[in-house]
Amino acid sequence: MIIEPSLKMSLFTEAIFGKLKAFAAQQKQQGTEIIDLSLGSPDIPPATLLLDHMAQLAAKPESYRYTLSGVQAFNEAVCRYYDRVNNVKLDAQTEVVQTMGSQEGLVHLPIAFCNHGDIVLTTNPAYVAYDAGIHLAGATPYYMPLTKENGYLPDLASVPVEIAEKAKLLILNLPGNPVPAMPSTKYFEEVVAFAKKYNIIVLHDAAYSEFYFKGDAPLSFLATAGAKEVGIEINSLSKSFSLAGTRVAYIVGNAEIIQIIKQLKSNLDFGIFEPIQLTAALALDHAEEITASLRTTFAERHHVLMSGLQQIGWEVAPSNGGMFVWAKYPYHLTSEDFAFKAIEQAGVVMVPGTVFGTAGEGYVRLALVQNTERLTRAVEKLGAIKLSE
Repeated sequence: MIIEPSLKMSLFTEAIFGKLKAFAAQQKQQGTEIIDLSLGSPDIPPATLLLDHMAQLAAKPESYRYTLSGVQAFNEAVCRYYDRVNNVKLDAQTEVVQTMGSQEGLVHLPIAFCNHGDIVLTTNPAYVAYDAGIHLAGATPYYMPLTKENGYLPDLASVPVEIAEKAKLLILNLPGNPVPAMPSTKYFEEVVAFAKKYNIIVLHDAAYSEFYFKGDAPLSFLATAGAKEVGIEINSLSKSFSLAGTRVAYIVGNAEIIQIIKQLKSNLDFGIFEPIQLTAALALDHAEEITASLRTTFAERHHVLMSGLQQIGWEVAPSNGGMFVWAKYPYHLTSEDFAFKAIEQAGVVMVPGTVFGTAGEGYVRLALVQNTERLTRAVEKLGAIKLSE
């Protein structure tokens, strides 16, 4: 029997994360101390309030039915959260749809709106799920560079008119992964104007909206005048509430767009486990107390890692939020070669910048998923690397 993958599978290369993990495990067996800063999986457990609630609900036999499109209590909690935190009014019936984590929502969403060959505006570098979704839909990505000169914000004015006129979807992620740039009201107003001019749907990935370390919280795209006319926002409880393994997220915004997504999702799954949904609703209703504690912890980590890398001569992208640090190392190696050298010589696991696009060459992404002592130790070990510069 000959088993061959589809031609489309050529677009989906094997992720490097497994190779990094395997090499790190090999080095650990040889006695190397390993500090893993690769995956953005929260190391802090969920609030006790959430753990107890989930346990109680999971013990009920009636919790094990299909939930299909989701429970109303979850949608209503999302609306209350957006009203309190972002001053954005949402309709629980028509402007909210649940997804099985933001990854699922991001990968499937282009299928609902893009035909073969349609253009999707995305960034370089960008979170890997965006390209996966674009390729799955048979669409064509147009990459907007994230440059230091433009504050790591995509420059919409530089998109050629002929490209903008053909584009169906614009994907933004602020603060982002891997580059945690912050949005501004002025920038989002430019996005709305651009989307209206060229009839482009805007998808703003707000997965890190609760990760800010000074001043005001990052803006919700939907808080911008006219935003709900052109777009949607996806948010997740994975990072902000340490609920990564529960795989619960949501998309909010334009009712017509949401209805199309609901139609697609009705053919993909039968909903999330009810105790997860109800626990997520409880988390959203207690967001202020839960996320404040997490922010304090991650702000300390952010400062330690940012300042430490700068002290050893690395160039770090300025940031005041997000869960990652985007850094340029001072060695003439490809980012993938350097990532493996860093494991070999320092035992520090980081993600090569090129995982997120060609513009990531010379950079690595580091996740704030270790305590400050471990981050300090990681910086010391990285500073001791001996390579020709």
